[in-house]
Amino acid sequence: MENLKGIIEKIVYRNNENGYIIAKISLEKSVLVKTGKEDKLTTIVGNMASVNIGEDYELKGEWVNNSKYGWQFNFKDYQLILPTSLFGLKRYLSSGLIKGVGPATADRIVKYFGDKTLEVLENDIQRLTEVEGIAEKRIKVISKSWEQQKEIKRVMIFLQSYQITTGYAVKIYKTYGNTAIEKLKENPYQLVDDVFGIGFKIADRIAQNLGIEPASPARIKAGIKYLLNELTNQGHCYGIINEIIDQSSELLEVEKLLVEKNLDVLKNNQEIILQEDRVWLPFYYFAELGVSKKLIELVKFPQQLINLDVPKKIKYLEKKYDISFAEEQKEAIEKVLLNRVLVLTGGPGTGKTTTVLGLIELFEELKLKIILAAPTGRAAKKLTETTGRKAKTIHRLLEYSPKRGIFTKNSENPIQAEVIILDEVSMIDILLMNNLLKAVLSGSILILIGDVDQLPSVGPGNLLKDIIDSETIPVVRLTKIFRQDRRSLIIVNAHRVNEGKYPVIKGERERDFYFIEEEDPQLAVQKIINLCTVRLPAKYKIDPVDDIQVLSPMYKGEVGADNLNYCLREALNLKGKEIKYGNHSFRVNDKVMQIKNNYDKEVFNGDIGRIENIEEEEHILEVNFYGRKVGYEFSELNELVLAYAITVHKSQGSEYRIVVIPVMTQHYLLLQRNLLYTGITRAKEMVILIGTKKALWIAIKNNKTFHRNTSLKERLIEVSQKNKN
Repeated sequence: MENLKGIIEKIVYRNNENGYIIAKISLEKSVLVKTGKEDKLTTIVGNMASVNIGEDYELKGEWVNNSKYGWQFNFKDYQLILPTSLFGLKRYLSSGLIKGVGPATADRIVKYFGDKTLEVLENDIQRLTEVEGIAEKRIKVISKSWEQQKEIKRVMIFLQSYQITTGYAVKIYKTYGNTAIEKLKENPYQLVDDVFGIGFKIADRIAQNLGIEPASPARIKAGIKYLLNELTNQGHCYGIINEIIDQSSELLEVEKLLVEKNLDVLKNNQEIILQEDRVWLPFYYFAELGVSKKLIELVKFPQQLINLDVPKKIKYLEKKYDISFAEEQKEAIEKVLLNRVLVLTGGPGTGKTTTVLGLIELFEELKLKIILAAPTGRAAKKLTETTGRKAKTIHRLLEYSPKRGIFTKNSENPIQAEVIILDEVSMIDILLMNNLLKAVLSGSILILIGDVDQLPSVGPGNLLKDIIDSETIPVVRLTKIFRQDRRSLIIVNAHRVNEGKYPVIKGERERDFYFIEEEDPQLAVQKIINLCTVRLPAKYKIDPVDDIQVLSPMYKGEVGADNLNYCLREALNLKGKEIKYGNHSFRVNDKVMQIKNNYDKEVFNGDIGRIENIEEEEHILEVNFYGRKVGYEFSELNELVLAYAITVHKSQGSEYRIVVIPVMTQHYLLLQRNLLYTGITRAKEMVILIGTKKALWIAIKNNKTFHRNTSLKERLIEVSQKNKN
């Protein structure tokens, strides 16, 4: 092995998952002479937990002559050397390492303190007030960041042999603080539960390097729980025991008997629930039980006789809104007077909104307190616009407390309302529904509205479908398309697709539904870019970013959301101020999406916003979500992705003026009827499908939705029957 010393000048590539980097370093003169290299910059390749431009490293490895890229130094080990030259100090401080210090501030600090700079930062940071332009407030930020970096570096040195990246190290430090190393030594598998983005495999790598045996009970229990968590990420509420045993044995490379023993231990510790051939994590078991018990309790609550002339009220509403209620809409309004819980379901154009307006007017006439809510900010905003009444997100309604990690509205502190109307119920997962129902007073009227034919929630469960299929809760299905909506091909074709029929793609020139045939994925991408950047904005005078949404069935592939995002961003936002984060980069004016629930920021999975500002010195990126600015530290940027193109799953509960959907045979595995139907129903003014007729037919004919392991339907039936006896 050879030793090499140099300063990081450029990071060519960095993989945030495994810490693999390709970088350019400037070599010392002695090294240039020794190696016979003429170029001062040389390429280094290897795994590094943390790296910043301007840092000085001593590397151990060997020179390799790559057939494509020439000579490069492949390092196996490395050590950070604090810079000694004034130039190195300046590069080090302005690398983005320390919040509050950008290139200009670094230049002034180094010019003032010279080679004493690090000593001042380490021992007498208050002296920074001597530097022009650095106020007391800024020193507090710099001081805190410097101390954090020292601790992060200590954590980094511990983690570097395990290939943990900067972003994860920062998150580990934020979670555990100065006890990070001790916590990891105690139980590295706790990372999976505590730190977003760290999965079992990374934690397992750390654990095994720390000397934890492959057959250790801690490892096997963590592996089982990891697989159960993975199932919930796929929408399941439970796993099948034999499958969990087989998968755990394969993942952990241990005997099945060991898995079975540890399943028993987990059961005895009440860390899992075992019943017949099913295994739950307790959260999901008790959530299904809680939802079924509360719904049946609400349904069975004695109904008060309401003195109101309903037919007369319906006639009044028809006159007021200049509409004619269909019989099934009248049935919905009348059913509410006879039942405490009602499910209202139907596709686009079938009058869900006008029915809800009718119900609201009915309750207002009765002087009842009404609350409207929906699972996401987008869905709540839409409900507000369609009803003219204020709607909240469910999280705001339940008054979530980020500091305490709980909903403050619960059975002890219930929601003070006589009527609760929930929209987009197909999007609500079983955990959120359970928390909501805990806070609903017995005797309240609960109306659940949603389209059961859309995709189910991103989270676990299949709530709306299970409730309807159980036949324990009164349901009104709206099926009649209103006359004015029959002219819209979006609505007509959504229903045709839902019925397994081919959409109408020909007709009058100025229609709202188009199919562009293209077999070649590369050409399809070019046509999508041309539509979004030139044709649609020019013809309809619309904003190409805010008014058009590309929806893809999947992330990967040429016409997947990842590649379309890159291509659309380069076409629509080439010159915005940019910050690089791992393999990703974000620019001012970029359209971005939150990909996890962040209760501290009150931003939730699927929320879309625009980047308004990037503060490099403060390490803050600001996103505008629906008129509200939210700040992200650079270490939190793995919660954001570009959103010029998103998956259909992530579009639930939203509406966009124009929707563009690639439908290609490359997406064969995800071509499903309910996915295509959901994508089409996201559009308010226009749908454009791009792809092949073969792919379109595959999607329409494939009505086999992905099965979800849920037991809510069974539990509702069981609880209902017990209540009868």
